[in-house]
Amino acid sequence: MPPHATLPDTPPNGQAENAHVPPVDHFSVRPNILYIMADQMSAPLLKMHDPTSPIKTPHLDKLAESGVVFDRAYCNAPLCAPSRFVMVTGQLPHKIRAYDNASHLNADVPTYAHYLRKEGYETTLAGKMHFIGPDQLHGFENRLTSDIYPGDFGWSVNWDKPEERQEWYHNMASVLQAGPCVRSNQLDFDEEVMYKSTQYLYDHVRKGDAQRPFCLTVSLTHPHDPYAITEDYWDRYEDVDIPLPKTRLDQSQQDSHSKRLMECIDLWNNPVPDEAIKRARRAYYGACSYVDDQVGKLLQVLKNCKLDRNTIVVFSGDHGDMLGERNLWYKMSWHEHSARVPLIINYPARFSPRRVSESVSTMDLLPTLVDLAGGRMDTGLAIDGESLYPALYGHRVKDEVLGEYMGEGTVSPVMMIRRGRWKYVACLADPPQLFDLESDPDELRNVAESSDPAVAKVAAAFADEVKRRWDLQKIHDDVLASQRQRRLCWSALKKGRFESWDYQPIDPASHKYIRSTIPLDDLELRARYPPVDEHGKTRITAHPRGIAGAKGE
Repeated sequence: MPPHATLPDTPPNGQAENAHVPPVDHFSVRPNILYIMADQMSAPLLKMHDPTSPIKTPHLDKLAESGVVFDRAYCNAPLCAPSRFVMVTGQLPHKIRAYDNASHLNADVPTYAHYLRKEGYETTLAGKMHFIGPDQLHGFENRLTSDIYPGDFGWSVNWDKPEERQEWYHNMASVLQAGPCVRSNQLDFDEEVMYKSTQYLYDHVRKGDAQRPFCLTVSLTHPHDPYAITEDYWDRYEDVDIPLPKTRLDQSQQDSHSKRLMECIDLWNNPVPDEAIKRARRAYYGACSYVDDQVGKLLQVLKNCKLDRNTIVVFSGDHGDMLGERNLWYKMSWHEHSARVPLIINYPARFSPRRVSESVSTMDLLPTLVDLAGGRMDTGLAIDGESLYPALYGHRVKDEVLGEYMGEGTVSPVMMIRRGRWKYVACLADPPQLFDLESDPDELRNVAESSDPAVAKVAAAFADEVKRRWDLQKIHDDVLASQRQRRLCWSALKKGRFESWDYQPIDPASHKYIRSTIPLDDLELRARYPPVDEHGKTRITAHPRGIAGAKGE
């Protein structure tokens, strides 16, 4: 277990080389935290990482310019639910049984919501998190919306029948049907997420300075496929030359895992026309711009409510999207477009703008958020993530990412180590892969079997490390047992009366709108921001936490 910053008067991680990093309790007022997540947003495609990118994201670009940008941030499992479970717990997938999109996250696994809530933060979730099981909160005090995906065992993978395509698997319909739309299920969801999130911020500031600091997680489902977006966003790219994927590989050139993925998503012997590829990429670009606009709206609400100067803004995602690169789509692999995610931590009042070159992961966010809150990690509990707090002051952090994939499209765990210039991928069912990302950023040359002695030594060291880190056969057997258990439970739960685990938010209108049980004038004054007295005169001053009565200052 790596060390962590646990005491407010010690530097994060307790590392001597970071001894002059300001301690985590140096904030005079504990900052709020706004954590914005995008779904399936591929970092290599964004302008903050590729200045030639045609994707228009001015709000994210501005956030990056004034924030700390992690140029090599990765997910730890390139699939929605496992990646999110790792992100909220700081633990590797196999340790918390986060195998696929129907894996149950146990209620006794601490999350960053538990840690921050223990430190006095009001922890709130709006949007997607894909929790599976009866606990749909996992430490969040408030959950403002339902999820867009099911919280049950219906999407369990079946390694007992690896050739059988499940009806809920991705297929190529999202690509072939890509284009503009008036409405979509995802637009409905994200607009609810945005409404509830902005209302939460308004409600927070209207309650005044007695409120606890908040950690609000806003998790959008765009730009996740299907690749459909409204006309206005589609039209933003009317005069843009939509590039085709840079790397195109024939089926015969694919590695064995990629071949399985092509079969999994019904792409094998089913090539996609270039025009369809361009339509899908254009819609995806539009969806990225849509996410960017939502980021801009949230930042504007912070500013309007005088919360911007004391709110740390974090932006990241759960995984990327191949979007036709290497003739692959969606995620589920360790190739760069699938595994890399954006990661920005923005708090200009304390952290100067900078770029971080070390490889890090979203598994590191839990200890980082705890450090930002001046909190205390429980050193008696195992955790795999390491705080990125020193990097916010320009100090080096551990240049390493560990990844595990056990979802659809594979038949055995696929493990990844990213360190320095190298990426190593191992699986019981496949030959090993080793890529030198400095000389081969497109991952076209697998050098795991290189005759170069120096490279062969690197490959052998990684192979030994995999054996030390993971008992691949045991993990394989554990995954298989879990799949069988969940499939049996699911087949039974569908019989007779079905009891859903999907979260249903409570939204009592009687506490928000005009009712005969509440004095009308009191309600109107209470709901107005900035508040005024009975004569219409503003009676507040700005306060780091939001608003405060002038008489009490």
